[in-house]
Amino acid sequence: MKNANIGIAIIRVVLGAIFFAHGLSKFQGGLENTAGFFSSLGLPGFSAYIVAGIELIGGALIILGLATRIIAALFAAIMVVAIATVNQQNGFVGGYEFDLALLAMSLLLVLNKEQAYAVENVILSSKRKEQNV
Repeated sequence: MKNANIGIAIIRVVLGAIFFAHGLSKFQGGLENTAGFFSSLGLPGFSAYIVAGIELIGGALIILGLATRIIAALFAAIMVVAIATVNQQNGFVGGYEFDLALLAMSLLLVLNKEQAYAVENVILSSKRKEQNV
């Protein structure tokens, strides 16, 4: 089980780093450009700001292991929309295979109840100790 925990922690950190980098690139490239791209896909332009924030802040939080399941669920939702609106027409290879891998990684973290090597474990452990005193 320890090897599985290490593997899941690696997936969590890598997933967080990928989303953090994508969120950062949206901010650096100008959110108005991303909003325009979203609008061209038929999505509300303001959703670009929400997605960029989730990717940047959520990426950092998930690397640390904070609110992992919630952030991973948001990442999964982003990937479902990305597959449906952007990459589906490009087919699997060169299209949505990367998004599908990120979706699978996100779902693993959503479904995995206990997050190994995560800050949230320390916080929850402290709260449990306080309640037992």
